[in-house]
Amino acid sequence: MSLTVLTSAYRLRSLCRLQRIQAHMMSSHAEPEVLLEKVGRTGVITMNRPKVLNALNLTMIRQIYPQLKGVGLSVHGRFRVATEKTLFAMPETAIGLFPDVGGGYFLPRLQGKLGLFLALTGFRLKGRDVQRAGVATHFVESKKIPDLQKELVDLKSPSAEDVSRVLDSYQSQSSLDAEKPFILKKHVSDIDRLFSSSSVEGIVKNLKTDGSEFAKKQTETLSKMSPTSLKITLKQLQAGAALSLQDVLVMEYRLSQACMRGCDFYEGVRAVLVDKDQNPKWNPSTLEEVSDQMVEQCFSSLGEKDLIL
Repeated sequence: MSLTVLTSAYRLRSLCRLQRIQAHMMSSHAEPEVLLEKVGRTGVITMNRPKVLNALNLTMIRQIYPQLKGVGLSVHGRFRVATEKTLFAMPETAIGLFPDVGGGYFLPRLQGKLGLFLALTGFRLKGRDVQRAGVATHFVESKKIPDLQKELVDLKSPSAEDVSRVLDSYQSQSSLDAEKPFILKKHVSDIDRLFSSSSVEGIVKNLKTDGSEFAKKQTETLSKMSPTSLKITLKQLQAGAALSLQDVLVMEYRLSQACMRGCDFYEGVRAVLVDKDQNPKWNPSTLEEVSDQMVEQCFSSLGEKDLIL
């Protein structure tokens, strides 16, 4: 067989392989990731990636943004409804990142040091606890959501008071898990005390000195996180407490670019999401090796490349 025929055969096989891969990708993404519909005078946006907790990707953002331009989304909206199926977590320090999408704005505005605790440890809140923590404004049982949606859609020129009245009504009708205490209720004062230090090293020292089972568990959790991410996140929330949402988003864009320049984000994604060995090799590997100067550089202006809102 001539070289020309061999080359053509190779190209044909490569083309077929590429077509199979493309077909697989298309079949894997047959379901639209964002559902857009108009119900009466109301626009309804449904995020449709349940397997990844509806995490936003660039494609989704490009679909959603034109519909929501000057208007808030999810946790930054005036009304935020949780159901018994809701799961909330900010696990970014486990993958070498930081609580993004405005985390630096809403987390420090939760009660006491709860937001900082959630940001550093990635602790998961479920169901009614999402509302008890202040992340959601209302709790409604999932079986009532279709009726709630219809009633909201049917409101004529609704005011904030009208929406609040409807949500309050449905919340009062939702008794599921009402008797269960907030999962962190007995630890709230401990969280405020143990996470009150102005440095991550100080927080770890507080936890080790305390020695309770709760403190030991948090010490173990923090030891698995990216040291750089922990320090960036603490400073992010400290600064964000006094900034507007717009300024926080500018700050977080700077942090995202710093993470792209570093190595922990890539290593965290590899260890947690790709290879799934859950054994990231952080660099630097200890809190002591992450200098104040390194942290400050992450917050530096990008000049002409800064985010403009």
